[in-house]
This record gives sequence, structure tokens and C-alpha cells, in this order.
Amino acid sequence: MPDTPPPDTPLNGLPDLFEDMAGFYDDPLGFVLYAYPWGEGSLAAFEGPDEWQRDYLSNMGKIVKARGFDGVNPVSAVQMAVASGHGIGKSALVAWLVNWIMSTRPHCKGIVTANTAPQLETKTWAEIIKWTKRSITAPWFDYTTSKGSMRLYHRDHKESWRCDAITCREENSESFAGQHAANSTPFYIFDEASAIPNAIWDVAEGGLTDGEPIWCVFGNPTRNSGRFHDCFHRLKHRWNGRQIDSRTCALPNKQQINDWMSDYGEDSDFFKIRVRGLFPSSAHSQFIDTALVTRAMNAATTAPEDRYAPLIVGVDVARFGQDQTVIAIRKGLDGRFIAPLSLKHADTMQVAAHVARIACGEHPTIRGAIPDAILIDGIGIGAGVVDRLRQLGFQHIIDVNSASQASDKSYANLRAHMYGRFRQWLMDGGILPDMPELLGEMTLIEYGFDKSNRLLLESKDMIRKRGLGSPDIADAYALTFAEMVAPKSAQLLTGSLSPSAYQHEYDIFKDE
Repeated sequence: MPDTPPPDTPLNGLPDLFEDMAGFYDDPLGFVLYAYPWGEGSLAAFEGPDEWQRDYLSNMGKIVKARGFDGVNPVSAVQMAVASGHGIGKSALVAWLVNWIMSTRPHCKGIVTANTAPQLETKTWAEIIKWTKRSITAPWFDYTTSKGSMRLYHRDHKESWRCDAITCREENSESFAGQHAANSTPFYIFDEASAIPNAIWDVAEGGLTDGEPIWCVFGNPTRNSGRFHDCFHRLKHRWNGRQIDSRTCALPNKQQINDWMSDYGEDSDFFKIRVRGLFPSSAHSQFIDTALVTRAMNAATTAPEDRYAPLIVGVDVARFGQDQTVIAIRKGLDGRFIAPLSLKHADTMQVAAHVARIACGEHPTIRGAIPDAILIDGIGIGAGVVDRLRQLGFQHIIDVNSASQASDKSYANLRAHMYGRFRQWLMDGGILPDMPELLGEMTLIEYGFDKSNRLLLESKDMIRKRGLGSPDIADAYALTFAEMVAPKSAQLLTGSLSPSAYQHEYDIFKDE
């Protein structure tokens, strides 16, 4: 165990308690069984943690022991994630972890957060204080519960031995920076982690360099994108993850679960999220579901050849330094035969030069083909690209204003309409390149309805506020559906194969 306070540290009449706590340094299950009055008072009906909680705590102890922190040399972070159904006792486990760390690690520093302020104040923090009062080490600590100032701290070391509850608003992200407990344990605990912004995760990750860091995250798997989802997928090699089915736990209302099974079915997203602890096939407000995109990416190597299908280019122009300009190309149902082109840190003139070469069939990306239409997001900085290309004499450039009115009145704007066409294209057999980043972008976009009950997609700014990256590649492909473009067969009928043929009134979505 790392350095400990001197033997005369005040223990409020419990002279042997400190030695007992030292023995539980790498035994959180032992601590939980020892620290609380199981079988007595309000815990009269309980003999200890549920089986899944015991397994979690035992595994935590093994990982801590394997790290072998000596109080001087930093060790790699303990990172544990739980996705589960409802009512299994996650908040109680959060409280036990806080009490265990605070009681066995002098001068540790921690942060607890949750998806919303009410969740943090009335559930997560309330549960922590409830179990702290029950703990045998309760005399060591004081706490505050007032809104905006929730803190648990050692009475004799108020600043250096503490845990703070902080809301997860992005503007609070700097409050999650490094805990600077080099000789002890800096720790983070996220409750209802699926809805915590990515920016908070990023800052917390930067605080895992000192001492013996511990990071535990819990939540219902409501979204199949974001950092909580990554704990079980893209970054699962970094996390000790487990998905808990409520049916295997003692606490949940089994009759309610049976009713849900009857009403929704075991394989429904509702049942997956609320009971099985599995991520949904599509998030509740996810516009394009994961299975649809995965099918498009895993389809046959090539789409059925359609020699008359128009060749369409979509250009999403970057607005911010972290974003990228993307040029996507589609020929009928085939969105894979030419890989999308990404340009980082390119100014409007550089972007215009790339697009001009594509327009002439000279860019190596396009393999000599001549596009029938090039659709460019002309809002903001993209207007400069449109103006430059028109100045160069290109006539088949379409300036797309995604905020403009949609021709289909069931959509709130053109952005929603073009994504609606994009989704229909996928359903009709469209294929896409197998790109993990494109899969993530297409499935993170959520939808709602405006006051006129028209479908409305969240904007890029709204996506950023959720802490997610800009869907630049997805938007570039979606732009290829912003206008009707005549197939070459229609051009032949009109006696024209000129680039201006995209103006022909042929609607490939007339049946949607």
C-alpha cells in the first residue's frame, strides 16, 4: 500500500480501523462486506451485494493488485465500464466505490458526474451520501449536499483528500482536468455515462497520468455512438467492460420485465436497452440505423452496373480547423467505386482547385470520368468555392443551401430532405465504402420534428454540443442527394449529354 498517515491520525475512537482499511486496499468486495451493517436496520433484508456486484468488485480488486502501485511510480489506469438494464443497483455500486477509494487511499482526489444535474444531485450523490452515513468510516468524513457544492472530504485534510460532484456541462470540462494525486489515486466515476458529452471524456482521459488512476463508468446503453459506446466497441481493448442483463439480478421488478417482454419482444431496442444491457440496433432518435449502413458497407464488392446512371459529386467544405473538407462521389447505387477525398487545412482556393480537376475528369481520384453535377455546401466558407468555380467557367456547379425549404413538405428543410433521400437510397441497395468513421458519422445524427410536425435533423452545431465530431463524410454523400440529377438515358432522349443536363426535370425519388 502507498504511504499512509501517521498512527496517531484521529480515528474517532476506532484505533484499529485504519489498519483494517489498509487491508482492503486491493479488496473492494471485502471492504463492502465489512464497512456496512448488512442484515441490520435498513439493510436487514440484505446479506451483501448482488452477484453481479460481487463479481465487479472482485475483478476490480484483481486489477488493482496486478497494477502494484507503490505510491511513487504511476501505473496504467484501471478503466471499468458497465452497460446494463434498469434497476440493478448501479448507483449503490457507485457509492461503494467512492467509499472504498476514499477509505483506503489517503489523499485521493475524485470527481463524480452524471448525465444531468437532477440525476447527479437527487440520485447519484444522494446515494453516495446515504451509503457514506452507513459506512464504518463515516466519522472520518464530512460532506455537503447543496446544489453547486457537493463534496465529500476527510475532516482533517479538506483540500487534499476529497471527492467532488460536478455536472457534465461542456463549459465545466476544465473542472475535470488532472486531479494531481501523484502519490495516491485520482479517480473519476461517470453515472448514466451514455449521455455525458465527449468533451468531458476527453478532459478526464488527460487526467489519468498520475499515481494510480481509476475510472469507472456506468449507464444504460441508449446510444450506439459516443464514448460510452466506444468502451464496448472501438476502445474495448482499453476497458474492462461488462453488459448486465437485469433478469440475472436480484433487485429488478421481474413482473415488469415480463410485461416488457410481452409488449415489445426480447429483440426490440426497448428491451435491449432497458433489460438486456445491449446497445440498440438504432438509437431512439437515430435517423439512419446501424444495420442499414452496415449492410451497405458489407454488400458485394460492386453495385450492379448502370451505364446511364449520373455521376454526382458532393462537396462538404470545412468551416473549422478540426473539420475536414470531404469530396464524395456516387454513380447510381454505387458510392464505393471511388473513395471519398478528404482535405484537411485546405483553404477555399485549394478546395476549388481539387474540385475543378474533378470537374474536368483530370483528378486521379475520378479516373477520367466527367461528373454530371457537382453539389457544394455553399453556406459560409463554401460560398467561396462555388464563386471560384463559377468564375473559372464551370456551369454544372450547384450551390446547396441545406437550410432552405425542402420540396417535400414533410421535411423541415433541405438538409432533412437530402438525408431522407440518402436513407431511401440505402434501402434501395446503395453501397458505401467500408469506413468505420463513415459508419459512426451516419449513425450519430438524430432527428425530431418542428412545430409543424415536419422531420428535422440536428445541425452540425447541435452535434458538436453533444461532444461529437462533425459528420463531414456523411454530409458529403448526403449532398449528392440535394438535387434531382438526370440519368444519362434522359440526357440521350433530350439529345444532350452536356453538363447542364442536371436541370432536366427527372425525379429519381418520384415514388418516395
